[in-house]
Amino acid sequence: MIGTVREVTPDVDAGVVLAGAQFIDAFRVEVGATQLSAREACTRMVLHGPRWIDTLTRLRNVLVKPFGLKTSGDGAPAPYGMIGLFPVLSETPEQLIAGFDDYHLDFRVVVDIAGGAADRRVTLTTLVRTNNLLGRTYLRLIVPFHKLVARSMMGDIAEPAR
Repeated sequence: MIGTVREVTPDVDAGVVLAGAQFIDAFRVEVGATQLSAREACTRMVLHGPRWIDTLTRLRNVLVKPFGLKTSGDGAPAPYGMIGLFPVLSETPEQLIAGFDDYHLDFRVVVDIAGGAADRRVTLTTLVRTNNLLGRTYLRLIVPFHKLVARSMMGDIAEPAR
């Protein structure tokens, strides 16, 4: 059904995207005949998502800064630019991979566009590899929020950018 976000079995090569990932999930939304690239889909999710996600991100930045973890705006230049706080690591019209490595964990998000002209779909896959106890603890705490945020970010992806 167009516009309905559902959790799906991840369909990415984890060994290529983030070898050793301990957490992988994926969400998909049908967008019908909406024509968009992986970059446009990612931009709509990250920059035009619900405002409460921005509030959660600011709160997260305040809470993790004392631990020396990366916050929005930290990090080296990305080979394909940035979308919000996500450095784009590789990109084609059908797939965009973003993410970064941090002290506590490394993560990647993969945005895939698939389907024909009338039945396109967007899949968001998240992969995480923890590096230490802090990363494992952080991941356990953040997973319920991550699932809520991922679903919410994808909820209006078929709609024109606000």
